[in-house]
Amino acid sequence: MAKARRQFVCQSCGAQTPRWAGRCDGCGEWNTISEEVADSSGVAGGPAKASSTKKGRQIALVPLAGEATETPRRSTGLKEFDRVLGGGLVPGSAVLVGGDPGIGKSTLLLQAMARLANSGAETVYISGEEAIDQVRMRALRLGLSDAPVALGAETNLRDILATLKDGPTPDAIVIDSVQTMWTDTLESAPGTVSQVRATAQELTRFAKRSGAAMIIVGHITKDGQIAGPKVME
Repeated sequence: MAKARRQFVCQSCGAQTPRWAGRCDGCGEWNTISEEVADSSGVAGGPAKASSTKKGRQIALVPLAGEATETPRRSTGLKEFDRVLGGGLVPGSAVLVGGDPGIGKSTLLLQAMARLANSGAETVYISGEEAIDQVRMRALRLGLSDAPVALGAETNLRDILATLKDGPTPDAIVIDSVQTMWTDTLESAPGTVSQVRATAQELTRFAKRSGAAMIIVGHITKDGQIAGPKVME
């Protein structure tokens, strides 16, 4: 089992340092370094180091030449959003949507999920930012209250994944936002670099395994960068 130890991580760029400092040497930001738990591999919030006695499984290797099946894209019904997505949502993909607070990320994605649901797709909208009543009021204002979108308000990643795995796999899922999500495998607070990294990785892994299209909402900093580790981008 990996041994936990303390480490200091910049909440702006993810740079790690063995001791606290007022200014991050990686990005130059002030007062962004906080203490977090790191495993024995030195990665804050990283997965536990696997046992040296555990062997990996063999994977199937195939020739480069062969028939390639083009994955069909699912249109969201929003022309410009589909254009940015390259024609629509790809099953098993993970898409990061970033923007300033209040710019309309939640409204846009609620509209997309409603149109997908009205076209027959199974859609799930998980809100960590707002209560269910707030999301319902927005849907009512937009004339979307009759759309068969499954709605949830939760920030515990373990509970969210357990819910998504129970029953048929949704066609599209919105997580709003990754900065509010947390996993109990880490001691750090929601929104920290380690929590954002871990939750984003788990959500992406679920999308790949299940075939659901995952849309993850992320906030941006005052400099216009996605808040959290660079791996988010």
